[in-house]
Amino acid sequence: MNSRFAVGILVVVVAFSFRVVSQTPVAAEPNIPKGEVLKFSFADSKIFPGTYRDYWVYVPAQYSPDQPACVYVNQDGIQWQAPKVFDQLIHAKEMPVTIGVFVMHGRVRAADPNSALDRFNRSFEYDGLGDNYARFLLEELLPDVEARKASDGRAIRLSTNTTDRAIGGSSSGAICAFTAAWERPEAFSRVFSAIGTYVGLRGGDRYPTLIRKTEPRAIRVFLQDGSNDLNIYGGDWWMANQTMERALTFAGYEVAHVWGTNGHNGTDGTKVFPEAMRWLWKDWPQPVGKGAGSPQLKDILIPGAEWELVAEGYRLTEGPVANAKGEVFFTDIPASKGYRISLDGKVSEFIADTKRANGQAFGPDGKLYSVATGEQKILAYDAEGKATVIAEGIAGNDIVVAHNGSIYVTHPAANNRSPSRVWLIRPGGAKVEVDSGLRYANGVMLSPDQTLLYVADYWSHWVYSYQIQPDGTLGAKQRYYWLHCPDAADDSSADGLRVDRDGRLYVATSLGIQVCDQAGRVNCIIPTPNRRITNLCFGGEKFDTLFATCVDKVYKRKVKTQGVHTWAAPVKPGAPRL
Repeated sequence: MNSRFAVGILVVVVAFSFRVVSQTPVAAEPNIPKGEVLKFSFADSKIFPGTYRDYWVYVPAQYSPDQPACVYVNQDGIQWQAPKVFDQLIHAKEMPVTIGVFVMHGRVRAADPNSALDRFNRSFEYDGLGDNYARFLLEELLPDVEARKASDGRAIRLSTNTTDRAIGGSSSGAICAFTAAWERPEAFSRVFSAIGTYVGLRGGDRYPTLIRKTEPRAIRVFLQDGSNDLNIYGGDWWMANQTMERALTFAGYEVAHVWGTNGHNGTDGTKVFPEAMRWLWKDWPQPVGKGAGSPQLKDILIPGAEWELVAEGYRLTEGPVANAKGEVFFTDIPASKGYRISLDGKVSEFIADTKRANGQAFGPDGKLYSVATGEQKILAYDAEGKATVIAEGIAGNDIVVAHNGSIYVTHPAANNRSPSRVWLIRPGGAKVEVDSGLRYANGVMLSPDQTLLYVADYWSHWVYSYQIQPDGTLGAKQRYYWLHCPDAADDSSADGLRVDRDGRLYVATSLGIQVCDQAGRVNCIIPTPNRRITNLCFGGEKFDTLFATCVDKVYKRKVKTQGVHTWAAPVKPGAPRL
C-alpha cells in the first residue's frame, strides 16, 4: 500500500463488500492550492452523429505535464462540488494528482429552435448497455481534452493506465459510468455511482444477472442510494441499487456502499463524495483486483490462468478442432488456409487450399472432415492432408462427426431468403435433410452421450436441441438453450459449440463463451480478450485447454474441466440440477 493515500475508513466487511458508516467531511483548510476549471464544447462525434455538448476540465494546481495525470470522468457536468473536493484531497495526498473531465450528454440541435426542440440524447447515451459511450469517451472526447491546454499553456496529458482512471455520475450518469467500466475495464477501474438507474429503462435491470454470471472484471465500485429514491414505471431505484450491491458482492468484487433515506437527488451524493474518492483511490497506484466469480465459474476456471495469445495476423479464423493427440486445427476462411497447433504451441500450415473451409471435425477414422464452402463439398483429409470428397451440394457452415460415423452439417439460408437446413450424411454416403426452418443454422454439436444434437441459431438467442432417432434422423425439436444477447444486437450471434464431460454446453457468442448447464440455462459467461469469438474447442494433451478462434487471433486458456470429443466413445454425464 502507498502510505500517502492510506486513510482510516470505518467499514463493515462482508467478503469484499464494504459499508461506509462514517462520512468524513472535507476539511476547510486555508491556503489550499486551487486548480482551475476550463469550459469547452465538442460537436464532432462520429459515434453520436450530429450531437453537441459542453464539457469542463479541472486541472489541479499540482499538475505538471511532465507526468500524465490520473483521470476522473463525470457525466452530467460538474457535480458533488468536485473541483473543491479534488483541491482538498490532492493537497492532503488522499488522492493522486487527478484531472477531472465533466461532460454533458449530447443534444442534436433543432433546425428551427423557435418551432422545435433539440433531440436530447441523455437516456440514449447513458441508460443503454453496450460500449458506444465508452468508445465515445476513449476515441473522441478524451483525445479532444488532450488537444487543449491549461490557461497557463500547460499541455494536458492523461494517463492511459486503467489503475489511474476513475469514472462516475448520478442517476442515468451513474449507470453510464458503470457501463463504461464494465465494457472497458482496461480503461476505467474505479466507479462512483450515486442513485444509479439500474432499472428497466434501456436494459439496466439486466446488470445484476450479468454480473453474477460473467467472469469478473478488475473494477472497484462505490454505490450510494436512499430509501426514498424513485419507484416508477421503470423500476424501484432503491431496490435496484441494493440488488447491484448484492450481485457485486456475490461475484467477489470490491464494492462499498452508503445507504440513506433521501430521494432522487444529489444531497447524499455530495455528502459522501469525498469519502468515496478516498476509498476508490485508497491504495493507488496498486491496480484494482478482480473478483473470484461465481461457484460455476470456479468449477471451470483456474485462478491465475488467463487467456494466452497463440497466433495472430489472420483474416477470419474458424473451425478449431482437436485430434486424438490434442493438436488443434483451425482455418482462415478468406485466405483458404488450414493450420495446425502442435502440442508445443507451434503453428504450421496443414492445408494450402481449404476451398474456403469453415467448420471442421475429426472422425473416428482419424480423418479431418471439413466444410469446403467455396466448392459446396464435404471433404475428409488424411494425416498427409490428402482430400477425399464425402458429399457435394452442401453450402455448409459447421460439422460434427459421431462415433458411429454419422455426419451432421448445418447449411445456413443464402442471404436469409430460405430456411436453414441440417443435413445427415450416413456412413455409406447417403445425404438426408433432417431439419429446416432455423433462421441461420450455425454451430453443431452432439451431447456427450451422443443421443442429442445441438444446433445454434445465429440470428436468435436459442440453441436448439434434437433427439437423435435410431436411423440418425432428428425428433423432439426444441428451443432449449436460452442465451444472453448484447444490448446493441437483436441476437446472440451463437456460433461454435462444444461440450465437456459434465454435460455443459459451451457456446461462442458476441458476449463471449456462454456456458450452459444441461437444463438449458446460462450459468456463466467467459469473455475473450478481444471481445470477439467465432468458435472454440478443447485441446491439449489432456483436452483441458480451451482454444478460441477470435477473428484475427487465436487464444488458449487452461481450465479445470475436460472436453468431450465426438470421435471418441460416448460419455454419459451425471444428471443435471433441475
